[in-house]
Amino acid sequence: MRDTDHAFTRSVERFDSAGVSCVADVYRPREARAQHVPVIVMAQGFGGVRRLCLPSYAERFAAAGYVVALFDYRFFGDSEGSPRELLDIAAQLEDWRAAVSWARTLDGVDPERVVGWGTSFAGGHVLTLAGTGTDFTAVIAQVPHVSGFAAARATGLRQSLRLAPAAIEDLWRSIRGREPRYVASIGPAGSAAVMATADADPAVDRMVAASGMSRDDFPERVAARVLLSVTMYSPLRYARNTQCPALIQVATEDEIAPAGPARTAADRIPRGTIIEYDAGHFDLYIEPLFEQVVADQLEFLASNAPVQR
Repeated sequence: MRDTDHAFTRSVERFDSAGVSCVADVYRPREARAQHVPVIVMAQGFGGVRRLCLPSYAERFAAAGYVVALFDYRFFGDSEGSPRELLDIAAQLEDWRAAVSWARTLDGVDPERVVGWGTSFAGGHVLTLAGTGTDFTAVIAQVPHVSGFAAARATGLRQSLRLAPAAIEDLWRSIRGREPRYVASIGPAGSAAVMATADADPAVDRMVAASGMSRDDFPERVAARVLLSVTMYSPLRYARNTQCPALIQVATEDEIAPAGPARTAADRIPRGTIIEYDAGHFDLYIEPLFEQVVADQLEFLASNAPVQR
């Protein structure tokens, strides 16, 4: 499948991750202004799919001369794997490593220049990978999850207690080989959803509309067992080991991935850069902030992973 109406082409391709076929959109500049260009590997956040807002970023990067590989994790979106919507942190990191290795082999790509781009939960993933040996040229972490403890504290005790029975039940189901017990990934404030802040549900309505999608186009759920491991997942611990340049984009009013720990991560990264926006967690994906957010990313890329003309 090819996009023929823009300054880039888009093809749907597949790569293997631990025997599971994962789907990725590969964006390429239509005019070959350079050979052996950097490749940007991208993935969505907690329980998300690649089609939700991320093509807008990928299109801008491809129009600027980069090759982009935007993928769905196993169990999510168009990628294979069962049970569906199983968010396994170790498996997602394995998918990232497989995606990076595959992206290095794409035609026209400089295999020595790979940029990791992640948002929300995936923002934490790219920081974890950069701090544990993945050879990125640069990373962009947009509203990243960097502290499980901080995320749990932001969720609040009442919400944690509301979700705990489902998490325990799902763990028991997994031990017995039964179908998962699911919880909503996003919902209205006060609902039994993982992200149930006042701004979450209306913000997703705007994100879905901006993506030309319906909320029925993808399941807004995750297997509840992940809630038992999210609190322990803190990419912040790897920040000092991140040697490549890193752009950390923070929303000052973020109730999902609190700004404080993200600032700490940026301070600890030797070549870290932080940009803050007076916004909530979901506001960076859509207007009126999107244009500024992506312009800041392109400026960072031009300085740290330039396309050689």
